[in-house]
Amino acid sequence: MVAGRRLTMDLNADLGEGFGRWTLGDDDALLGLVTSANVACGFHAGDAVTMRRVCDRAVGRGVTIGAQVGYRDLPGFGRRFIDIEPEALTQDVIYQLGALQAFAQVAGARVRYVKPHGALYNAIGSHEEQAAAVVQAVLDHDPTLAVLGLPGSLWLRRAQEAGLRVVREAFADRAYTPQATLVSRRLPGAVLHDAAEIARRCVAMATGQPIADVDGGAVTLVPESICVHGDTAGAVEIARRVREALTAAGVHLAAFT
Repeated sequence: MVAGRRLTMDLNADLGEGFGRWTLGDDDALLGLVTSANVACGFHAGDAVTMRRVCDRAVGRGVTIGAQVGYRDLPGFGRRFIDIEPEALTQDVIYQLGALQAFAQVAGARVRYVKPHGALYNAIGSHEEQAAAVVQAVLDHDPTLAVLGLPGSLWLRRAQEAGLRVVREAFADRAYTPQATLVSRRLPGAVLHDAAEIARRCVAMATGQPIADVDGGAVTLVPESICVHGDTAGAVEIARRVREALTAAGVHLAAFT
């Protein structure tokens, strides 16, 4: 509780990021800790069997299903920028949304939101044509879907202008610049690993307090959802510590949609 107000926070994780016999992360354990699941849709990771399994288990755990859409880049795990034509990007995103929606429907639910992945997430923070292309895909497929993204990003601004519901996101296990943007994964210290420190940062984020930026200054984030990356080493323990710390601080955990 803060000033008599009940605080609520969504806790999301990137799930279903294996492919074929290759596995990544512990989807089942994380589904017991998060409130929203960003499910890979087959372009940067994920396959039909994995999508079906994660959707089934998310529904069983009462976890909201979101589509984690990305570039068609399995070898690079979607972390390489692709200079794709806007029209093609729109159709690629619709393709991914349609695939996951089919598995969510079979599981007795539906896709409720969209979160771009990796290089696409970063690109549409400032790339005008690609941001517009992803917004158009959501509008064409289902304009009732919420969209998840970095506060201040072009992606969220264009989505809001188009009438979509936008949800501001922060990252539990990533370092921030003084400008409240993510430190590039190519730089040292970009990914955080100390579970106790990550948990403390998440409580600060959820309660409107500043966190340390990469330069040692302070930056204040105002997220509605906090992401724990499923592929970060120790992701399950990090998610558990974050959940426990938020609950202890009086923050109610619930999906934003």
